[in-house]
Amino acid sequence: MINKVQNFFQEVRVEMQKVTWSTREELMGSTAVVLMTMLILSTFIGIADFIFSQALHFILR
Repeated sequence: MINKVQNFFQEVRVEMQKVTWSTREELMGSTAVVLMTMLILSTFIGIADFIFSQALHFILR
């Protein structure tokens, strides 16, 4: 059982050495894209929600 655990961690170590990590510039660029997308989508959803709620309020009056 101990050998299996040791073998597992050795294999994890080998696989982690194969990982290519993003550079700081790539990470910052990706973060900016995500934040801008969130801002645009949240604005669109907020406006659509307002319009639909006003339309529903008008219809149910």
